[in-house]
Amino acid sequence: MLTRRGRFTLALGAGTYLGAWAFGAHVLYAPAIGLLLAVGAALIWTNAVARPLSLHRQLDRDRPIEGDDVVVRVELEPDGGVVPATVLLHEPVGRLGDQAVVVARDGRFLRAVYRLSRVPRGRYRFAGARAVVEDPFGLAQRVQPFGDASPLIVYPRLARLSGLFAERGLRAHGAGRILLRRPAGFELHSVREYQSGESLRRVHWPSTARRHQLMVKELEDAPRDEIVVVLDAEAGHGTGPPGASSFDAQVRAAGSLMWAHARRGRHARLEVTTGAGVEAMSVRNYERDWPRALEILAVAEQDGSRPVETILSDQAGAATHARDLAVVTAALRPALVETLVARAAARQQVSVVLVDAGSFAGRRRASVGTDAAVLRLASAGIAGAVLRRGDDLEAVLGGAESGVVAHG
Repeated sequence: MLTRRGRFTLALGAGTYLGAWAFGAHVLYAPAIGLLLAVGAALIWTNAVARPLSLHRQLDRDRPIEGDDVVVRVELEPDGGVVPATVLLHEPVGRLGDQAVVVARDGRFLRAVYRLSRVPRGRYRFAGARAVVEDPFGLAQRVQPFGDASPLIVYPRLARLSGLFAERGLRAHGAGRILLRRPAGFELHSVREYQSGESLRRVHWPSTARRHQLMVKELEDAPRDEIVVVLDAEAGHGTGPPGASSFDAQVRAAGSLMWAHARRGRHARLEVTTGAGVEAMSVRNYERDWPRALEILAVAEQDGSRPVETILSDQAGAATHARDLAVVTAALRPALVETLVARAAARQQVSVVLVDAGSFAGRRRASVGTDAAVLRLASAGIAGAVLRRGDDLEAVLGGAESGVVAHG
């Protein structure tokens, strides 16, 4: 098809030819025909050169981390015919916008490299890419669209924690950190008299010796030895721009906690309130399960419509039955605070990471209501950490020996 310049040249050539014919100005026939031939030649050239192209794309890394530059190498392979000197490639990359790249001939291929600078966390689709081949004078062009390609997923930057804030105070004098874990399965609830036919393996011998009659153990279900990390993604509580928002801080905090437990070999479950439901992933085998949990964190958006306290109150949910519960939120609503207090009263080890969304909007201190909520949690024995804009994630969540790194 003709470009804007080509249409102008065509109109000029046709007008000049008609003027020469109307007024008998034979001297104008030559330039008029020359202009028309130029347009025709441009159309023939673009159709001859612009054979179908195959687009190949390669990133400089398999798992880019937020804030890093991502280098993209593109290669166009013509399906025979003359290889043009250059092709203009338009490549929309999600919310990063259209990347206009001049792809130059390199043998029988056309190649180019471009850079995406300081890319925020998220999923970016290479959708709607198109190659534009023009004649040397810019009179005609041919556009070839390409199908969607595999998305670019940029992962959150996590902190490698050597310790966890919820374990502070669990140290013996002169000793290392002590993890207070109880076994999964069943716990001793009480003892009662032996009944005929019961297994002798349930006899509680210390009580039998004291009472001089057979006493058996009354067992009750024990919560699973599992940590559930809940990321509160309810819409309306975030502040700050993409890549530096309070929700991005929530994602990093939740991911760092998950990563710390998963590296220890502990069963860890991630739950993200998304849309009207929950997206979840249990990490039981680190090599197999962690990449999927990390991808959920990478693409998480603050679009939840279900309050997190309703998920924590669901008696059929994993968060209710896990040994430990960690909630990462930016809004300590009264209903959430009372739900967490109730979970702690039900013998769960509860911890809370509060991301101070106000600090990401430039406010220097939390509201009075937030301070009261933090005190209420502390009075119930719930470990808490407050993360503000500019804070070191490792310093808030973990021990002093760690640092903020990637998460290979």
